[in-house]
Amino acid sequence: MAVKARKGVLSRALALAMATAMTVSLLAGCSSKSAEGEASSKNGAAESGKRVTLKVEVFDRGNSPAPHTITNNYLTQFVQKEFGDPNNIDVQFVPIQRSEEVTKLNVLMASASDVPDIVFVYDSSVFYRYAQQGGLTEVGPLLDEHGPNLKKFLGEETLQYGKLDGKMYAIPGKRAITGRYASYIRQDWLDALNLPAPQTTEELYNTLKAFKEKDPGKVGGKVIPMGMALAPAQYEPLIYSFIKPVKGDLTYPQRYEMPFHEGFKDAMKFMNKLYNEGLISKDFSLDEDKSQLVKDIQNGNVGFFSDDVDRIFYDEGILDNLLKNVSGSKLAAIDAYTNAEGKHAKSRYASNGLYIMIPKSSKRAVEAIKYLDWMASGDNLVHMYSGVEGENYELVDGIPVMKPDAPQEAVDRIYNGGDMAIISNGKNFGDVKTNEKAWIFGFPERNQEMLRQSIDIANQDTIGPIAFGKPIEAEAKYGTALLDKLNVIIVKSTMCKPEEFEQVYEQEMKDFMAKGGAELQKELEEALKELK
Repeated sequence: MAVKARKGVLSRALALAMATAMTVSLLAGCSSKSAEGEASSKNGAAESGKRVTLKVEVFDRGNSPAPHTITNNYLTQFVQKEFGDPNNIDVQFVPIQRSEEVTKLNVLMASASDVPDIVFVYDSSVFYRYAQQGGLTEVGPLLDEHGPNLKKFLGEETLQYGKLDGKMYAIPGKRAITGRYASYIRQDWLDALNLPAPQTTEELYNTLKAFKEKDPGKVGGKVIPMGMALAPAQYEPLIYSFIKPVKGDLTYPQRYEMPFHEGFKDAMKFMNKLYNEGLISKDFSLDEDKSQLVKDIQNGNVGFFSDDVDRIFYDEGILDNLLKNVSGSKLAAIDAYTNAEGKHAKSRYASNGLYIMIPKSSKRAVEAIKYLDWMASGDNLVHMYSGVEGENYELVDGIPVMKPDAPQEAVDRIYNGGDMAIISNGKNFGDVKTNEKAWIFGFPERNQEMLRQSIDIANQDTIGPIAFGKPIEAEAKYGTALLDKLNVIIVKSTMCKPEEFEQVYEQEMKDFMAKGGAELQKELEEALKELK
């Protein structure tokens, strides 16, 4: 069965290819003034009394509420007043459309005069390319001298993601939360059948069969024991309960590298079993955006499903709509998938978010590090994310909790807080438990307890991505094609007849390896051997 084409893949691939070509041909311009830039960056012109300009990239999402603009708003003024003026620095924000970030950044990086002093991307391959081509300032020594608060805030685990061949060329933003997925079951269906919540994969399978055979929700032919979509939040929790890490509690970093792990075939075989026994969503292969799954859950037809840890808990979201639409319905968070060791294995995010970089041509490297260090100091991050105490938020157990009755003027002042506070991907308040508590406070009180349970599940027996500290060239070369092919493997292996599974799986994997998988696997295995 053919997989529906992923929306926007072609346009994104073309844009990236054009941007890459431009960068390769022009990045030399970015480093042409490197000697002059390095000299100035070591001195820090603002220290000598000379007023200087620090240019900082900012995402423009086209959502600035009047009278604010993306370059002149409450937070840009706050930065200027609290950091810029005391340090004799004019902070100038350079907007880049979020939807065109890589393409636009490549153009700027090719211009030594126009590129901001602080730039950033989410894509590690872009960061590695800039570093390899000599377009970035080495920031390790600058961090040691001018970034004590920043280094403490980020920690060594996060900082390692900014290294290439042992040298630091990027400052990684720090994720506040690394847990990803949790699973949910209709508690009222369990109660109707007098069944306990399943605690293992085998128990889950038996429960799903009972849901199908006995229809405890009385939905007739609409019953879907396990809700499934062709989306990571649905299939990854199942797959990760079968695959084995390649080093400690670590897997290869990219989603399309799951087929290289021992156990992936077993995961596909289990999905095939579920599908052929009518236990998962029949048309999951057509539901890449999860819209049909959401409808099925909210209409009360789904007995069990997995999702992003926070997704169902928003005000008037999936959970609220289910409870409103189906009288007597109850949902419970559970951790049912188990691996061969009896652990509830599941993936977690890497500890880093953005890759924050200083172009080699910048004369303001010292000022750039000082700005990021200022952001990590005192309560500056809290202010950028949460605004003014008493107006935007109140402190609850020492945690800023947003006021539901805050006036619109106060709400608007921090509309772009997440994009300004670039060293933090999410609200960081010192430690993970505090971050999680603050996160929970942001949801409707009626849903907070189950979200708390979901976060505990998401953090149980997690497996994280390897940080190689070097580019994996085949990822950039074949990644898009292999991600599409992964979807094909999942769909065809799941939907074929059981007696055809071996032949279909082997053929699709053969095609996967021919499309660049073999070259990628070889490079990953070599990089793994070199990893200390």
